[in-house]
Amino acid sequence: MKEQFQARMLRIHCGEADKWHGKPLYEAILAQCRQMEISSAIVLRGIEGYGASTRIHHAGHWRLSKDAPITLSVIDTEEQIGKLIPHLDEMVEEGLVVISQVEVIRLSRDPELTGAQA
Repeated sequence: MKEQFQARMLRIHCGEADKWHGKPLYEAILAQCRQMEISSAIVLRGIEGYGASTRIHHAGHWRLSKDAPITLSVIDTEEQIGKLIPHLDEMVEEGLVVISQVEVIRLSRDPELTGAQA
């Protein structure tokens, strides 16, 4: 089954060491997305990068610091992404949030996942 539609993609760039109430920020954001029944969310760990502070974040084996760059990619409707933003305003102290319109192609063997009729 194939379903094609317009959606919003929200990307959150932060550091692995960033926290929210004592747990990693990326875990807290992922949990919030799941609680809100957001359609899709994934956490990606980068090798190296920098943000607003221009401090380089590394993920190397031999580094003492464990602060790799993290990107969360979240995809859902404009309405659902809009509902997530106030939570991010509260949770993310430093980082970058990017929203873009995307065209989604969902492929599935299960017709219930695509909404297609059998």
